[in-house]
Amino acid sequence: MLSEPSAKASLPACPVETTLTLISNRWRVLILRDLMAGPRRFGELKKGIGTITQKVLTANLRAMEECGLLTRTVFPEVPPHVEYELTDLGYSLKPILDSMQEWGDGYKRSYG
Repeated sequence: MLSEPSAKASLPACPVETTLTLISNRWRVLILRDLMAGPRRFGELKKGIGTITQKVLTANLRAMEECGLLTRTVFPEVPPHVEYELTDLGYSLKPILDSMQEWGDGYKRSYG
């Protein structure tokens, strides 16, 4: 897995590499996919992604929050609950995900 950028100065010069650094693994892309529909609780994300472990999901959510792709809101209720939601920056990745879906659909039609 690529390391997290700690500041803008540490981001790669190449814009493609910068994007890959922020969405560096399949889990982050799937988290983005699920959050495009709106805020989700941790359990909803875990269920939607399926095979991800709690530890890996937590680590990816924290890293994505640190990068500014999503926000974490804790609701002071009993029992407390947390929701994750994409920021405007996170939503700006929608065209990339849409292109990935279109490409994947075409690939499955041709080679699946």
